Amino acid sequence: MRTLFLLLLSGSAAVAAPCVSGTQACTEWVVLSNGPARSMVYRTYPLQTKNENITRALVMVHGASRDADNYFRTAVASAFLAGALENTIVVAPRFASKGGSCNDTLADNEVNWPCSGDSWRSGGASAANSKLTSYDLADEILRKLANKTIFPNLTVIVVAGHSAGGQFVNRYQMSNQVHETLGVPVSYVVSNPSSYGYLDSTRPREPAYSVSARAPGYVPVAGDPAPFGTFRDARDCTTFDKWPYGLLGRSGYSTRSTDDQLKKQAASRPAVYLLGELDILPLGGFDGSCSAMAQGPTRLARGEAFGKYVNEKFGAHHTITEVHLCGHNGRCMFTSEEALPILFPKQK
Repeated sequence: MRTLFLLLLSGSAAVAAPCVSGTQACTEWVVLSNGPARSMVYRTYPLQTKNENITRALVMVHGASRDADNYFRTAVASAFLAGALENTIVVAPRFASKGGSCNDTLADNEVNWPCSGDSWRSGGASAANSKLTSYDLADEILRKLANKTIFPNLTVIVVAGHSAGGQFVNRYQMSNQVHETLGVPVSYVVSNPSSYGYLDSTRPREPAYSVSARAPGYVPVAGDPAPFGTFRDARDCTTFDKWPYGLLGRSGYSTRSTDDQLKKQAASRPAVYLLGELDILPLGGFDGSCSAMAQGPTRLARGEAFGKYVNEKFGAHHTITEVHLCGHNGRCMFTSEEALPILFPKQK
């Protein structure tokens, strides 16, 4: 049996083989705000041991079930299929929560993130510290990865998330304050979220998404000449433009930037909207609120529309990639042939 600690020679350095099980053996603590607060991550290689073999990093954010171990296994499977396990560090943070309907077991000083609502997935504060947000954890992970004394040959970081994790990545892409400071390029993969953070009060209309993206039995609105326009039901849906669906009433980490900064960052930073061709049913925690429905009838429609919106209205150069024969399933999405070159970009 191949031992977990098989040594791979890189010059004079000896580096352990990747840790690939979604168990405690592959976990590590990330200390926040100089401690004692901390959150757990799964990772294929230690974050504090020098590793010259690592040239890529993939940060995978879990969904609403807070199953970081499952998403870690999915990301590891993706890395295996891409032939990237030995030169890519995979990191999957866990946003643990205890309270309400959540019953995660918390270790000493482990951060308790809110259970319900959009808080942790949109940069909201922890349950015990209003100054410590979920995006601060992402910032700290990225700073560790960009540390040249630990990963001197790292050339790219990809931050990806599916479903609620896709919501996390969408808002983090536009609001994080470390992107331009790391010295390592970062790209963002937003997969099948139920909603997006719109940058103004514009919302999509029928021409903004394909006919195949509409839900079965969906009745289109006749006479929509333009893909975007004023939201017609604003009077009856007063929350449609409030954070995290829009920029009004922002809270948590996002308040550290102005509206103009968020718009500029959303447009200038690279993003891929990785969408399931069959994600057109209200399953898997689908957000059916009026604020979400204002963005389109299905997750596929919402992704197509948002990508078109930021490209056409804000001059972004984001990519919309649809994965054939995948619905609302992170494993199907991230191990697909379409996803692998996005998650593990080719290097010179």
